[in-house]
Amino acid sequence: MIYCLLSIPLLILFYWFYRDKRTLQKQQQRRAELRAQPFSAAYSQILEDDFPLYSRLPDELQQTLKQHIQIFLDEKEIVGRDGFVITDQVRVLIAAQACVLILKRPGNYYPGFQSILVYPDTYQADSTRTDGMLHITDTSTRAGESWHRGPIVLAWSHVIQGARDSRDGRNVVMHEFAHKLDEENAAMDGLPMLPTAAQYKAWSEVLNAEFKVQQQKWAEGVDDVIDTYGATSPAEFFAVVTETFFEKPHPLENHHPKLYEQFKQCYLVDPKQWSKNRVD
Repeated sequence: MIYCLLSIPLLILFYWFYRDKRTLQKQQQRRAELRAQPFSAAYSQILEDDFPLYSRLPDELQQTLKQHIQIFLDEKEIVGRDGFVITDQVRVLIAAQACVLILKRPGNYYPGFQSILVYPDTYQADSTRTDGMLHITDTSTRAGESWHRGPIVLAWSHVIQGARDSRDGRNVVMHEFAHKLDEENAAMDGLPMLPTAAQYKAWSEVLNAEFKVQQQKWAEGVDDVIDTYGATSPAEFFAVVTETFFEKPHPLENHHPKLYEQFKQCYLVDPKQWSKNRVD
């Protein structure tokens, strides 16, 4: 009887292990099928018309991005809010900008959430803070946000602006999806999962030092290639520098070479190289 009772939890564990293994195998098979499918000519035209960063990518990375887009669109749900209609242009440009961050990074296509909510323009959102016994609700106008273990919310007017101007260092999709990379290790603290364990020490040293520099510049009103919003918290610093890394790589390396090197190792790409053979 004892043997039988002990076997029950073992059988349950085996069932869950087998089920998870089967689910993973099906997912890998589905993704392989999607990578092998021809990329829509209409989708390619959207990238060429509205996303100049795509045109600067080397041919092999263009192909990788297309494969990522097909998987992303298969696994994520993009939903319009306030009457906004989701078109192929909306879907492709959100997917493309999000997938630039994972071009070479090992990972699982932003696990832990499925839905992306899109408003036609900036939207009103409430936030609640506690002060003693008081619960204070503030309303602010936003272009995007990332809910911890929840959906991403985007304003289309900012999505399309970020896609079409790929050199201004501002990209709401990259910013919010950087938060999703940040939270993969459970906390949204500016420390994403890095490709190797050896990178964490240098990352922490450089990012902590650079964050303090940005806070000092913010306090003194000194401009920098990194937007001052990055000085508000380590999580926002990571997201803002991500935007800068992909859209203003040369100024970022010129002014913050150690920081640029850490982000190059984090994302496993060097955006400076993308402009050598192609122009907008």
